[in-house]
Amino acid sequence: MPRDNSINEIQSFAAGQWVPPGEGARSVASAITGEPICVAGNDALDTVAMHSWAREKGGPALREMTFHDRARMIKALALYLRDHRQLLYDLSFDTGATQKDHLIDVDGGIGTMLVFASKGRREMPDGHVYLDGATEQLSRSGDFMGQHIAVPLQGVAVQINAFNFPVWGMLEKLAPALLAGVPSIVKPATATCYVTEACVRLMLQSGLLPDGALQLITGGTGDLLDHLDCQDVVCFTGSSETAMKLRSNRRLMENSTRFMAEQDSLNASVLGNDAAPGTPEFDLFVREVHREMTVKAGQKCTAIRRIMVPDAHVDAVLHVVSEKLAATTVGDPRLETTGMGALVSDAQRRDVLAKTERIAQDAERVFGDPDTVTVQGENAANGSFLQPMLFCAPDPDSAQHLHDTEAFGPVATVMGYRDVPHAIRLLNRGKGSLVASVFTNCTDTAREITLGSAAFHGRLYFNNRTSQAEATGHGAPLPHMVHGGPGRAGGGEELGGIRGVLHYMQRTAVQGSPDILSSITKQWCPGAATRTDAAHPFTKPFGDLSIGDTLHAGPRTVTLDDIETFAHFTGDRFYAHMDETAAAANPFFPGRVAHGYLLLSFAAGMFVEPDPGPVLANTGLDSLRFMAPVSPGDTISVQLTAKAKTPRNEEYGEVRWHVRLTNQEAATVAEYELLTMNAL
Repeated sequence: MPRDNSINEIQSFAAGQWVPPGEGARSVASAITGEPICVAGNDALDTVAMHSWAREKGGPALREMTFHDRARMIKALALYLRDHRQLLYDLSFDTGATQKDHLIDVDGGIGTMLVFASKGRREMPDGHVYLDGATEQLSRSGDFMGQHIAVPLQGVAVQINAFNFPVWGMLEKLAPALLAGVPSIVKPATATCYVTEACVRLMLQSGLLPDGALQLITGGTGDLLDHLDCQDVVCFTGSSETAMKLRSNRRLMENSTRFMAEQDSLNASVLGNDAAPGTPEFDLFVREVHREMTVKAGQKCTAIRRIMVPDAHVDAVLHVVSEKLAATTVGDPRLETTGMGALVSDAQRRDVLAKTERIAQDAERVFGDPDTVTVQGENAANGSFLQPMLFCAPDPDSAQHLHDTEAFGPVATVMGYRDVPHAIRLLNRGKGSLVASVFTNCTDTAREITLGSAAFHGRLYFNNRTSQAEATGHGAPLPHMVHGGPGRAGGGEELGGIRGVLHYMQRTAVQGSPDILSSITKQWCPGAATRTDAAHPFTKPFGDLSIGDTLHAGPRTVTLDDIETFAHFTGDRFYAHMDETAAAANPFFPGRVAHGYLLLSFAAGMFVEPDPGPVLANTGLDSLRFMAPVSPGDTISVQLTAKAKTPRNEEYGEVRWHVRLTNQEAATVAEYELLTMNAL
């Protein structure tokens, strides 16, 4: 195509090189003015080289790092982007987004990276193998054990992202992939790829990423999908039509390549039947509907499309929402007074108008004129602006289009419901969504809707007068919680904390002896070899302590006087400790028994090293089980074994100890894991 030298060329980053637009490139226009601002795309990219670069350079480099190494890298990347985010703000205005919209996209993406970095340090080991669940004893003696583990896939994550969030849409996929140890090839939507390209350039210029960890395609993917196999992952956000086309790639199906899709979603919001006008819940509901219709000009995968209201309150909702929409200024997003910016392109504007024509077959338009919009700002007359449109469906049960047509813009439809079961049926008519919200102060209503509709929604968001001050909003996917949904929403899942990381890893069941499992996982497994020496484990600095280091202590005889002293000192006079007759009548006890917490105190007294040393603090106790009663006259012994080590900072690390108490017959009476912070 002919080139205008004043128009920016948006490049791809392939196999370590920046590649300018070429064959197949197309012009991208500003959503504000309609004027061309850049050109992007190159159908001649060497996708084989890109795939190989990721698998041969990026993957090995990332997998050589531990989970904690990668978490620190992600945090450093996020902080680097935060320091340079003004550039991304400035570019994003041409997508039609306001400054408030930037906070969702840019700051939201950076915040997501920081959450994954934090969770990686706190919830994953400083190693190369993630343990999924507890060890399973597969034999009577314990000499044959099983453990589910997760390891990084040895391929590449191919991101195919939508136009609406050019930064968050990339970073929310990139962070868990990097934490898993999998390189990414990012393909943003061409309409906003200039913002994604700037973000990728920032990350690459930071010098924090190993070669091959991140590549960028600004344009079509070409034949990239034809080269993927079982070690690769495709992560898609966009329309159901495009998702179906990609899913049906023969190579992907033959190789069972993982495909995660987040697509069309007719998200709904329900006003509870207890939330009459004048209640806090009614006001919250109205504010949320207005916000979801106007933020990003309604171009959010989680935006409210269907508004469900008790029949008695339909008119009140229509009136108040229409008033708020009428007070919303549409115009140049660079102006502080603008309440809603433009749609991303004229093509998107036309698509929304076409969808509203279908919706109008089932509903009456009560606010908004598709042919007229007053736009604030100079040079915005040719932009992709649209007035918000509110519809009302008189008969949602017989509607043919309301529950299967998504107008991806500032459009929503109010519909009445008779009772909670009716609201549930309407919710589920969407055949799967990313999120449904409910505004109610009635806990029974919340439970009834959950039981009736949770199977159709990836997330249920409840808000009321109690949670309103801290609730994050219907349309805000949080990195801690899963983002995705069944059916129409694509059947995929993203985010969700460490759950999101596991999508880029292979879960494998490992079976063998305790020593084999300990060697693989770098955590001591019950039954594995232990080491004892003259030095007490508590006297060893974090760096000198080895997994399997063990102390045996005891025995100590438990007396009736011990039990009574503990009971009077603590106030715990439960009958099993104080009344012989009542205790003997209990099927769990032979008579009076020692308090469980007395046994823990005696165990600590046997294994603790009292002198100052590397152990700085006891920070917790996990998985405590009392397995057999201890009677007066019994003796107890303790085994303390270093199970796992996790560095926390430059001064100390966390040690997880396995503690086992046994009686005079070597039977286990209690078992738990002790957590300490030890100086390096």
